Amino acid sequence: MAADPESKRRPATVAELKALSHPVRVRILRLCGDRELTNKELADRLDVDPGTVHYHVRQLVAAGFLEPAPVRTGASGALEKPYRSTGRSWWLSVAMEDLDLSQGLAPMEAFQQELAEAGPASIATYARFSLHLSEQDVAELDRRIVAVLDEFIESDAERARAGRPAHGGIFLLHRSVE
Repeated sequence: MAADPESKRRPATVAELKALSHPVRVRILRLCGDRELTNKELADRLDVDPGTVHYHVRQLVAAGFLEPAPVRTGASGALEKPYRSTGRSWWLSVAMEDLDLSQGLAPMEAFQQELAEAGPASIATYARFSLHLSEQDVAELDRRIVAVLDEFIESDAERARAGRPAHGGIFLLHRSVE
């Protein structure tokens, strides 16, 4: 049996939960996980005002999810200050009851935006299912899926260096309406 994924995680703080509560911040985290990006690059990529991006980047830096990368010289010769993900957000444990869902679910909104941007041809695999599960079954399914994802996350830098394309995804299990 695989190790319990929760053994690698720690509970998210209130500040971390707040930082992860906006879809733009979730998208910035994912983009800066793929490569180092400046506020301007993020604003262009997300089609968001640079001031808005700057605000969200500051929130993510304060929460420890982003860090400044070394300053670089841009194409025009100007100095650029890029940011990169610390990877810390993956290793947090967030109980559903700790999330403020009054404004929606930021990771789902971010995923929907990314999928819409990538288009239907970007879908590599898809599985739709309906299962009858007890609370214990739900916990075991989640544990197993997260354990598999953890294995891939831990060795992702090697695959990225090998030039393999990035793939995004989300696992969401919801209780069906009776």
